[in-house]
Amino acid sequence: MKRKVAHIFLLIISVTILGIFNPVYSAEASPLDKETVKVGCMFPLAGPGGLYGRDSLIAIKMALADLKSSKKYDYPDIDVLFGDTRSKSHRAVQIARNFINKDKVDFLCGVVSSQIALAVTDISRENKVFFIGTDHASPSLINESLHPYYFRVNNGTRQSMRAGAKYIQSNFKTKKKLKIAFIGPDYEYGYQAWDDLRFFLKEQRFNFEVVGEFWPKLFETDYSIYIHEINRSKPDIVINGHWGQDFVTFIKQAKPLGLFDQSQVMNFDTGGNYETLAEMGDEMPLGIILSARHHVNWPETKANRDFVNGFYERAGRFPSYAAEGAYAGIIAIGEALRIAKGVKDKKALQLALENLVVNLPEDPKGFSSKMDPKTHQMMQAQAIGKTILNNDYAPAKVLLGDWFVFMPE
Repeated sequence: MKRKVAHIFLLIISVTILGIFNPVYSAEASPLDKETVKVGCMFPLAGPGGLYGRDSLIAIKMALADLKSSKKYDYPDIDVLFGDTRSKSHRAVQIARNFINKDKVDFLCGVVSSQIALAVTDISRENKVFFIGTDHASPSLINESLHPYYFRVNNGTRQSMRAGAKYIQSNFKTKKKLKIAFIGPDYEYGYQAWDDLRFFLKEQRFNFEVVGEFWPKLFETDYSIYIHEINRSKPDIVINGHWGQDFVTFIKQAKPLGLFDQSQVMNFDTGGNYETLAEMGDEMPLGIILSARHHVNWPETKANRDFVNGFYERAGRFPSYAAEGAYAGIIAIGEALRIAKGVKDKKALQLALENLVVNLPEDPKGFSSKMDPKTHQMMQAQAIGKTILNNDYAPAKVLLGDWFVFMPE
């Protein structure tokens, strides 16, 4: 009874290599003819961030199908269990422990929030189970919290902020000090993003001054008091560190208060997510400088078009960046398993992940995503653009263009 209740509570969904989604109540729910690698993925399915989980589920199905249909390599069967974190750390920890102790997974994967990822990575370290991060971005996970079993396949805030500092240096050269204000969520992700941007601007000896820092809580619903204070500080640039619905809410409230007329607003890590552009429609202000971990209209490669259109065929909508991150996570696991010849030799699997090179939808022509063996961070290109009129991917009426592409160092 205890096991059944636990699985009902976790709302776990099984994804087999055939791409069929079935509720499971035991690890043996899907009959498999040969040894199968188990992966336990964790995302929110509802509430703030819920779209990221639903998009990830679809993208995982796509990745499994691509591995199965590969004509070049014979990849092992992968069985994916899915846990709904509801964006809560204690719930994610319980899911991770159940995946490891009851379902005997070989990998953990996913997690949207950096705060939750920091809790899950402790479980990964404690149990010596690989954790493939696919969406969170705090540099703490690849620095003081790094361990041999953690790897991240999406750009982190350190990469985004390095690219952002390069963008500012290249496009806002001035003899006088550039006035910069920052507003971001009051937790690990926001703190690290702001610290990193200032570090890289100082490293470049860029002439700037901070005229304000603002820290609303995560999932805030009223930003008006912060926006009024930002307007009073009269910054040349406003760096926004919000993501998902928080950034949408911020834009909707900042527009009538004149923020976009007074200052240049930028969001280098998540602001250019298709989710934001689609929800804002023709209300999205033009000329905002944004980026994201994946774009529906960049790079203009066959791989990216196939991914975006393939997702649309399955979901009836275009993907958020979280989808491509989840896709990358499963592809990375499959490739590492192929190189290491399975999961039995964890040292071989670690070495395979540390030296991983994969071709992903987000990779521009002639470039492949490559794992940094020291930090366990996937090194990827970062494309920053301005919002321009473009209705090629409805319901979005505005997409990014006028690209500035930063290649990893």
